[in-house]
Amino acid sequence: MKKRVLTFLIFLLGLSSLVFAEGSLKVVAAYGGKEKIFHQFTKDTGIKVDFIDMSSGELLSKLEAEQGKPSADVWFGGGLDSFIAAKNKGLLEKYVSPEMKEVPLKYRDKDGYWSGVSLVLVGFMVNNDILEEKGLKAPKTWADLAKPEYRDEVIMANPAISGTNYALVHNLIQALGEEKAWAYFEELGKNIPFLAKRGGEPPLKVTSGEFGVAVIPMSGEFILMEGKYPVTTIYPEDMIPWVPAGMAIFKNAENLDEAKKFIDWALSEKGQIVIRDEDPRAMVRNGVEIPKSIKTVDMNKLVDIDIERLGTEREQVLNEWKSRFGNKAK
Repeated sequence: MKKRVLTFLIFLLGLSSLVFAEGSLKVVAAYGGKEKIFHQFTKDTGIKVDFIDMSSGELLSKLEAEQGKPSADVWFGGGLDSFIAAKNKGLLEKYVSPEMKEVPLKYRDKDGYWSGVSLVLVGFMVNNDILEEKGLKAPKTWADLAKPEYRDEVIMANPAISGTNYALVHNLIQALGEEKAWAYFEELGKNIPFLAKRGGEPPLKVTSGEFGVAVIPMSGEFILMEGKYPVTTIYPEDMIPWVPAGMAIFKNAENLDEAKKFIDWALSEKGQIVIRDEDPRAMVRNGVEIPKSIKTVDMNKLVDIDIERLGTEREQVLNEWKSRFGNKAK
């Protein structure tokens, strides 16, 4: 634990490389339950894993600053827009795992530079006590969330940092069109006093009673908070934004063979079940059941999106977001 804290501090100080243990697969991870996931991978393969937790937006910025010099072997979890951008900048290693034949093409790169591992769906978490105290009903749709009665009660993460929240923004742009989507975000922005720095921060601020409503990734990690706190998680009734949580090998990875074995394992039936059970989500492999712990979700409500646009339009969308809401980013 001390080693990982030191590693993170070194990154914050702006040094050029991450610090990992020698002789192990080096992974940059943004995924719930990763400690147990990596433990099972080691148990199954004998390959030790050393990891650091970092959001996709942070990592992409770091890779670009270091001109693609890899500090790790595998990128596990995080918003797919950053994976697509990294592929287009030549920062990823092509690898077509034999397990990819069981992954629908809409969840993976046609050229083999990245694959989804699971699906991140976006919804709401509400604090029941706060809503009752203020006489508010829980929002059921995205339109509800922008209503004036939720002024200063909504928290979401900065899309420039959180891949999940960038996916939300781009999903709604694709669903509503540019003009209507940006008009919607202008209204929603009136209800958000500031943007959180990480995707996992909004649900914590709702469970603590700081906010009444959060925009969250609908993973088991957060849905299971319903049993511990006075909160309810909600799938929007009008449409559900989504994005695959990505996985890839870095270009010029030091431990390439071990990295390929991790990709194979993570996409195998056993690996998918292990990953699903540690952080319940819908998985990308055919035949792997959706866990009951993420509630009943109507997969037909998922927004029909062009995945590639998430990456190719990332800079354009984030620049527009910054010009409109940059003052809300803490």
